[in-house]
Formats: sequence, structure tokens, C-alpha cells
Amino acid sequence: MAELSFTDEELKEIDKIKAKFPTAKAATLQVLWVAQRKYGHVEPEVQNLVAETLDLPKSHVHGVASFYTQYYKEEQGKFVLDVCTCLSCQLCGGYEILHHIEDKLGIEAGETTEDGMFTVKEVECLGACGYAPMLQVTNGEYVNNLTKEKVDDLIENLKNGQKPEFESMDMPELEKRNQAAAE
Repeated sequence: MAELSFTDEELKEIDKIKAKFPTAKAATLQVLWVAQRKYGHVEPEVQNLVAETLDLPKSHVHGVASFYTQYYKEEQGKFVLDVCTCLSCQLCGGYEILHHIEDKLGIEAGETTEDGMFTVKEVECLGACGYAPMLQVTNGEYVNNLTKEKVDDLIENLKNGQKPEFESMDMPELEKRNQAAAE
């Protein structure tokens, strides 16, 4: 990997981040995001750059990057499909969705397609149990109430450069409680 560095603009952004916190250590999460946005991952060399920039021990930055699954510790596809298979999603077909994606893309969870377009991951709860089964696209948009047809459309749209739009979801139980409270 070529020598890594932040641009002057990125360093200004990092200085602004650091100014929000009493210590540089507290800025680690946000600076890792800056690094991941730039490089697409936070491999050890990128973690070292963050540590040097914040004047922190490499072990601290590595510990933070390792703890959070949202930081990619190796290169990923252009689109990372995080498929939730925790209890709610599992009961609603999360594994069927995961296996459908694996079959459609010809890869298994944890792998990246040869063209570098997609990485598929099986992940722990993404906190959207009421919309199971669901997945997240590259630490961004949630795609809820998945069906095989919805997944097929998602993959084709992503191949054509179209990211999913925000999908508003009703919460019927919450609406019932709010209605009862208003009466």
C-alpha cells in the first residue's frame, strides 16, 4: 500500500473534530470515519495513520476499530450488504434472504464478488426487528421487509448506481399506544 496521508482539507476537518472533545482520544471514532470514507476501509496501515494523526497509541485505535463492525478492517466491495440474521430476522426469513443473495451473487457471506461490486456479510442485530428481515447497504440505508424479489430489485438497482431510497415504516403498536394515550 502506498504511503498514506490526509489532505490539508481532511486535516482541517480532523482539527474541527478534535476541538469538539476534551481529548484527542475521544475523537477516535469520528476520525476513523474520515479515514474509512477516504480509503474505503481501515486496514492496519490506515489505523496507524489515524493513531499518528491523533498522537495516540496504535493499540488504542486498533482496539476501537476492531470493536465496531461498522469499520471495515479490509477492503470491501463498492456495496456492502449487511444481512441481519439475529432472532427476529431469522424467524422472518433472514437466512433465506442471505442464502438467496449468496446464490444470486455467486459468493458466500464474508466474500466479495470478483468485479468488486458487492460484499455480503452476515451481521448481528441492526436494531430494526420490527421490519424483519432486513439488511443495510454500506453502513447507510436500511432495506426492510425483504423478499427475494425485493432483493433482486435492490441488487439490479445498485448495479445501475441507484441506491435505495429512505423507506418510511409504520409502527402499528406505537400508533395504537399513542392513540390510546390521546383518548
